[in-house]
Amino acid sequence: ALGRSRGGLSTKIHMAVRGLGCPVRFTLTAGQKGDAPQAAALIEGLPADVVMADTAYDADALRHAIAEKGALAVIPNNPSRTFKHRLDRQLYAQRHLVECCFSKLKQFRRVATRFEKTARNYRAVITLAAIVLWLR
Repeated sequence: ALGRSRGGLSTKIHMAVRGLGCPVRFTLTAGQKGDAPQAAALIEGLPADVVMADTAYDADALRHAIAEKGALAVIPNNPSRTFKHRLDRQLYAQRHLVECCFSKLKQFRRVATRFEKTARNYRAVITLAAIVLWLR
């Protein structure tokens, strides 16, 4: 889960967050990996009426997986998409809770700077930080 990019070594945290901004599930990937392929595993088995995601997660496969759950997909269209899906902007405005969750998670220095050399240890640090966020 350590990838190389123009800025150096990096890791991405992909996270599913509940309505109140508490982390539910996360996965780690290398920094150069795409976002959309990770989303199906994150939402699998989680009950949801609405699934919100960033533009990077705009993929037909994910939209179909969300529809099979009986949920509403609130994902902005990728600018290169020819067929544009409707976006409920009032509902999408609530996605700030996801960004707030990441902000709270990165208040923990070990999460923000990734001192751990292995993905297993970094995953453990993120898990501990997420538990602390649930207890607050």
